[in-house]
Amino acid sequence: MTGQYVRDLHEVDETQVAVVGGKAAHLGGLSRIDGIRVPDGFCVTTDAFRRIMAEVPSLDDQLDRLARLDPDDREALRTLSAQIRRTIEEIAVPDDLAAAIIRALARLGERTACAVRSSATAEDLPTASFAGQQDTYLNVVGPEAILRHVSRCWASLFTERAVAYRRHNGIDHRTVHMAVVVQRMVLPHAAGILFTADPVTGNRTVATVDAGFGLGEALVSGLVNPDVFTVRHGEVVARAIAAKQRAVRALPAGGTREVAVEPTRQEQPALTDAQVVRLVRLGRRIEAHFGRPQDIEWCLADDDFQIVQSRPITTLYPVPERGDEENHVYVSVGHGQMMTDPMKPLGLSMWQLTAMVPMHEAGGRLFVDVTRRLASPASRAGLLDVLGRGDPLVRDALETVLDRDDFVPSLPDAGPGGPPAGGAPAPVETDPAVVTELIERSRASVAALERDIRTRSGPALFDFLLDAFEEHKRVLGDPLSLQAIMAGMEATWWLNDKLAEWLGEKNAADTLTLSAPDNITSEMGLALLDVADVIRPLPDVVAFLRGVEGVEDAAFLDELAKVAGGAAARDAIEAYLDRYGMRCVGEIDITRPRWRERPTTLVPVILDNVRNFEPGAAGRRFEQGRHKARAKEQDVLSRLRELPDGDRKADEAKRMIDRVRTFIGYREYPKYGIVSRYFVYKQALLREAGRLVRAGVLREQEDVFYLTFQELHDVVRSHRVDDQLVRQRKDAFRSYHALTPPRVLTSEGEAVNGTYRRDDLPAGALSGLPVSAGTVEGRARVILDLARADLRAGDILVTTFTDPSWSPLFVGVAGLVTEVGGLMTHGAVIAREYGLPAVVGVEGATRLIRDGQRIRVHGTEGYVEILS
Repeated sequence: MTGQYVRDLHEVDETQVAVVGGKAAHLGGLSRIDGIRVPDGFCVTTDAFRRIMAEVPSLDDQLDRLARLDPDDREALRTLSAQIRRTIEEIAVPDDLAAAIIRALARLGERTACAVRSSATAEDLPTASFAGQQDTYLNVVGPEAILRHVSRCWASLFTERAVAYRRHNGIDHRTVHMAVVVQRMVLPHAAGILFTADPVTGNRTVATVDAGFGLGEALVSGLVNPDVFTVRHGEVVARAIAAKQRAVRALPAGGTREVAVEPTRQEQPALTDAQVVRLVRLGRRIEAHFGRPQDIEWCLADDDFQIVQSRPITTLYPVPERGDEENHVYVSVGHGQMMTDPMKPLGLSMWQLTAMVPMHEAGGRLFVDVTRRLASPASRAGLLDVLGRGDPLVRDALETVLDRDDFVPSLPDAGPGGPPAGGAPAPVETDPAVVTELIERSRASVAALERDIRTRSGPALFDFLLDAFEEHKRVLGDPLSLQAIMAGMEATWWLNDKLAEWLGEKNAADTLTLSAPDNITSEMGLALLDVADVIRPLPDVVAFLRGVEGVEDAAFLDELAKVAGGAAARDAIEAYLDRYGMRCVGEIDITRPRWRERPTTLVPVILDNVRNFEPGAAGRRFEQGRHKARAKEQDVLSRLRELPDGDRKADEAKRMIDRVRTFIGYREYPKYGIVSRYFVYKQALLREAGRLVRAGVLREQEDVFYLTFQELHDVVRSHRVDDQLVRQRKDAFRSYHALTPPRVLTSEGEAVNGTYRRDDLPAGALSGLPVSAGTVEGRARVILDLARADLRAGDILVTTFTDPSWSPLFVGVAGLVTEVGGLMTHGAVIAREYGLPAVVGVEGATRLIRDGQRIRVHGTEGYVEILS
C-alpha cells in the first residue's frame, strides 16, 4: 500500500520519522518485534500534511506571527494557535488524498471502529516525548468521520500546549510536521501503562504497571486511580489495588462514554499477577528493541496484550556506559565542583583528560565510580567520612545504597580511604613560605605553558597538549600542595569539633578564618570593589555601563574608552581581566565563555558595587575581617585556659588556628591554576577551530565544542567532520538541561539524593548544611545568571550553585543560600572568608523561595525560614 500519502503500519519503522512521525514510526517498529501484537492500521504521511498547509498561503503569515510572540504572552498565544487550528480544520481534503485514505480504510473494513491519532515528527523522541501534546480520537466510525478527525489531528499540531512545549524545547514550529495514524480499535477488558523502569527512582530493574478496566483513557484523563503493580526480576514485589468506580467504554455507533463499574468488581485487580509478569516480559522485549526504557500503552482483550504506543521515558537520568554486568555506585563530580549544569563534549573530555581519577559521563555530567572503595571496609569508612564532612547528603545517599542487600559486594581492602576524621593534620610545617612557594610553582607552570604553546598548531598542537595535560596533573597532584590543602581543611574540622566539645560553640572556625591570607577567590571579589572605586566618580562611564546591553563584547572596552573618563575605567577593567579574566560561571567546562571573552558579564556586579559601597570598601572589609578573627582567637584561647588542663587545650588550639590561617586561603589556589591553564588550552583550540572554518571544514568555530578532544584531533588530521554527529550532540546537549543530576547514581539507574535526618527544625523551615555561622534576615534575591544580578545592600543571594566566579557578588550580600554545596566547596569557603551566614545543599531552594520574599538564614544551625 506504499504511496506518497498513505503507508501501511507494517511498512514503516523508526527510520521513517520524517515521513510518518514519531508515533507511527514506533508502532511500525513494534509490529516487527517477534511476539508483540499491534492493532492493524495505516498512516497518513507528512507529505499529506505539507500539501494541506500549502493550500492556504495565509498560514505562512500566521506562523511568522507565532514565532515572534513573546513566550510569556499566554493570551496572544492562545488566540493565535486557535486561529491556526480553525484555518487547518476548514481546509477541504483534496479528492485524491481523500480517496487514498478511504481505500486504506476499506482494507480494514469501511465501518470498522478506529482510533485516529496524531503522529508528529517531533514526538516520541529520545530527548522529548511530547506526550499528550497532540490529539487522539477513539472509536471513530465511517469514512466521513475518519476524514474529519484526520483534519483535527493535523490542526492539533497547534494546540496551545503543543506550541508552548515546542518553544520550551527550542523546536521551530516550521520544522515539525504532522502525520496521522488510523488503527483498528481495540475494545479491551483492561488497559493501562507500563514503565520498563521506575519513573520515580529511575531504577532500570524495576517495572511498574498501571491498570484499569475498559479503555486506557480513564487512566490518562485521571478519571480513576489505577491498580499499580511493581515488578522486579520477573516477580511482582508490590501491588496497590484501587477502587475503580468508573471506566470508559466504546459506543456501538462511535465515540466513548464513562460508565459505572459494578460494585462487586471495583476492588478486583484489573490484571492477575501472571498477566502482569507476562506484560512486563513483553515490555523488556520492546525496551531491548528500542535500546532504552519505554513508556508503553497496552490493552488486554481476550487475554491477549496489544501494544498501542511505546515512547522513550525522557525524564530518566542516563546511566554511565560500562562494559560489564557488575553493580556500580557513582558520585556526582558536579556537586563537588559546584557546577551541576551539563557540559559540552569538549568540556567533558578535557576535564576527564586532566583529572586525577577516572570519570564517567552521563547526561552531560561527570561521575566517579566509588564501588571498590565502598566494597572495602577500611576504605569505606574513610570515604564516607570525607564525603560526609563535605556534603552530608552524599553520605546519606551512599549509606542508603549500602543498606540494600548485597548491592555493593564485599572485597578485600582497596587501600587507604582518605584521612580519618579528626586525625592529625597532614605533616606539613605551618609556614607561610610553603604557600608562597606553591603559588610561585603554579605561576611558573602556567607561564611556561603560555610561552611554549604559541608556536604549536595542527596535529603538533594536540601532541603538545597531551604532554601539557600530564604536567597539569603533576601540578594538581603535587604532594606538598595536597598536604597544604589537607592541613587547612583538617585544622578547620579539628577546631569545629574540639571547640564544640570544650566550649559548646558551633562552627567556631568560621570566624577564625575571616580574611585569611592568600585566598585568590576572595581577593577577586574585593578587587572588583576597587574597579568600582575608579568608576564611581565618572558619571558618563556609569551612564554608559547602564546602557551597555546592546554593545558587542568584542567592542565593549573600545567603546568604553570613548566616553569621558572611559580610558581610566577601561584600564581598571583590563587590569582586572588580566588577573581574573579566565574565570566564568561553570568554569570547569572549557567551552563556557570566559570574562575576558565576555566582559559585559561583569557590568551588573560593577554597577551594584558603585551603588552599594563607599570608596575604599575593599580594604576596610579585609581589615574588619582580620580584626574579628584576631578578637575571636583571643576570646577562644582565654576561655580555654580557664578550663581544666586549659593550657594544653589552648596551646593545641593556637597551633590549629595558626595552621588554618596559614593554609585555608590556599585551598582556592589550585582551582585558579586549573582554570588559568584551561583558558590557555581554549585559546589554542579556538585558533585551530578558526583555521578549520576558513578551510571550509567547519560551519562555525564553536562546532568544536560538540566534539571530544580526540575527535577534534582527528578532524584536524583528516580535515573531515561528521556534521550529523555535531547536530546530534547539539540536540542532546539541549535535552540534558531538563535533567537534574543526582548526587549518587547506581548502575541500575537509581538516582539517590540523600536526606537530612533531623527533626529539630521549625515548621516550614528548609533544611540544609550550615557552612558559615551567623543569622541574617533580608530580602531573597533568586539569581540564576550572574549577568542579571541586581542586588541591594542587605539582600540574601539564593541560587543553584556558586563556583568561584560568583564571589564578586558575595561582597554585596548579607547571606547566601544554595541548592548545591558542601563544607569545603568554594562558595562555603568564601562565605566564611567574608563572614556571610550561609546554608548550602537546600534542595529546591530556587523553586521554594520566591524572589523578593523575606527570609531568615540560620548559618550556624543549617536551615532557612521563609517569613510572612
